[in-house]
Amino acid sequence: MYFTDRGIEELAQRRGEEEVSLAWLADRLSEFTDVHPEFEVAIERLATWLARLDDPED
Repeated sequence: MYFTDRGIEELAQRRGEEEVSLAWLADRLSEFTDVHPEFEVAIERLATWLARLDDPED
């Protein structure tokens, strides 16, 4: 199992019943990259992927 899988499983277990807005998620990701700037590129890629997920041209 990858560390990412464990983190995702923990997130689902701890917060799986909650509903959050994309604005809330964007704020948490921004806070995370402020503390961990080495992940800025990965967070940017994730955000771009999520933004374009349903775009038929991408």
